Amino acid sequence: MALLDLHLHTTASDGALRPAELVARCAAAGLRVIAITDHDSTEGVAEALAAAAPLGMTVVPGVELNTDASAGEVHILGYFVPLEDTAFQEALLSARDARLGRARQMVERLRALGMPITFERVRALAGEGAVGRPHVAQALLEAGYVSSLAEAFERYLGRDGPAYVEGSRPTPVQAVQLIRAAGGIPVLAHPSYVADPEAMVAELVPAGLAGVEVYYREYGPAEIERFRALATRYGLLLTGGTDFHGTGNWPEEEPGTVEVPWEVAETLFAAAGRPVPAR
Repeated sequence: MALLDLHLHTTASDGALRPAELVARCAAAGLRVIAITDHDSTEGVAEALAAAAPLGMTVVPGVELNTDASAGEVHILGYFVPLEDTAFQEALLSARDARLGRARQMVERLRALGMPITFERVRALAGEGAVGRPHVAQALLEAGYVSSLAEAFERYLGRDGPAYVEGSRPTPVQAVQLIRAAGGIPVLAHPSYVADPEAMVAELVPAGLAGVEVYYREYGPAEIERFRALATRYGLLLTGGTDFHGTGNWPEEEPGTVEVPWEVAETLFAAAGRPVPAR
């Protein structure tokens, strides 16, 4: 089991556990350092910080920004992002508002295709979190129109699907610049999901990219070495985590089951000018 997990989601976006519940689960797994990285939201960080304090755990305030590139969606993680920076929080709120409009349009397209789910149900499934495609997919699954979330994305909600709606989201460069301007540390998330990781890193480094998520669920030695070499070539930090959501709707690893070396915490905290937590 690892001591740190730097990619975790809560009910503030599309995770199944409240922040305090997630902290308790991570503590039970023996984790010492975790990052809350909800999509376009830091709303779960304060609760996680409060829950972690009496347990002696360290919570890194984080976020995962969804962006659009010409070859598809790209996610940018931000670490040590400010919770009270007005401009940064306004940008996140704008992104969440755009998610609402996009989800509503997807629901309308699905209804036209003969799958009359409701936007109200999608909002209810999101709870207090930021609405996203996973909630639309969950509504399809709940109504029996698909047998899995993966099928919902493959048949209807993926980029080539009939219910897909292009988002008005920032570009990867804009997301990196936003996180940098706020004083955070931007990292390319799960690079294997990017059409051309090498080209994307080369594009983002001049904008201020600081790291690459090298350790990730399903990554074997070959993938880890590939992305470690890529990060090293550009002098970037290495990060890693499970991308845990806890929904049970697709295969995923439990918090702490991705082996992330402790040196990752040391270099990340040093880059942020923060003292490294005790192991």
